[in-house]
Amino acid sequence: MSNFMSLFIALIVAAITYGTPLLFGTLGEILTEKSGNLNLGVEGIMFMGGALGLGGVFYYEKAGGASGVAAVAVGILCAFLAGILASLIFSFLTITLRANQNVTGLALSIFGTGVGQFIGEYMRVRENGYIAIGNHLKGFFQSSPFPSALQKIPVVGGILFGNSVFFYLGLLLAAGMFLFLNRTRTGLYLRSVGESPATADAAGINVGRYKYLATVIGGGISAVGGMVYIMTIAGCVWNHEGLSGVGWLAVALVIFCLWRPLSAIWGSVLFGALMILYLRLMLPFIPTQLYKILPYVVTVVVLIVSSMRNNKEKQPPASLGLAYFREDR
Repeated sequence: MSNFMSLFIALIVAAITYGTPLLFGTLGEILTEKSGNLNLGVEGIMFMGGALGLGGVFYYEKAGGASGVAAVAVGILCAFLAGILASLIFSFLTITLRANQNVTGLALSIFGTGVGQFIGEYMRVRENGYIAIGNHLKGFFQSSPFPSALQKIPVVGGILFGNSVFFYLGLLLAAGMFLFLNRTRTGLYLRSVGESPATADAAGINVGRYKYLATVIGGGISAVGGMVYIMTIAGCVWNHEGLSGVGWLAVALVIFCLWRPLSAIWGSVLFGALMILYLRLMLPFIPTQLYKILPYVVTVVVLIVSSMRNNKEKQPPASLGLAYFREDR
């Protein structure tokens, strides 16, 4: 295998690793926005998910737990519950109290980041060192679930079978969300709530219930992305600045993939590649800061192009970010 091909494969594998947390964050926000709610607090939600997910696994191991499958389940459950809690706060303020979604989302981002950092630092101080899990459990979070024989297949082995279990869970989640939104009655109702809540309400659909469920479950999924980042990219060690910016990239990726769950798969890998490009393709005349803004530049370009085409299928839900006042219908 040529040196160029080896470098290219290594770039793709690294892009998948960095893109997997984005995939969960994006899918969660897509589900939320399909209901018409714009939750800009993904950054804070992912911080909380990362801190509580790592904390759950750390104390599971400290209590004597040695099962890797159980550890992964504990991490997902703790992160998901953290996302549910944060999203319930957002839902109560924006759906029940009808607060401005943009302001509430920004406040949640600041609040969640602070809560996540506080929890992480509190655990670190309490344990008189740093919060990390042992190598035995770490392997279940970072290693591929497929046998090494498949991973050694030339060219495609590492790309298809050499990723963490979370990437494959993300693929299943994206496919399931696509089928749910496009092939089920409940998904159709959810999309109708996002497009025209007044029409959906007149048809007998409980708008508030759909908005609550989509926002809360979507927030839980995004929080799992924060846990995945800590457990795969950050090496299962708490770093209070490790997640900075990942949530905002997830929000940008929702726009980039045009609110389509399946497009979030390749979009997250692309964004993952853009995130690490400055480490793999170092050009002395290009500052590192320019590399790091590439995902946002690409998102703006896609937003401009999709707006110019004026294609309804490539636009956000019509009621996105707007509070629903039933008495106005």
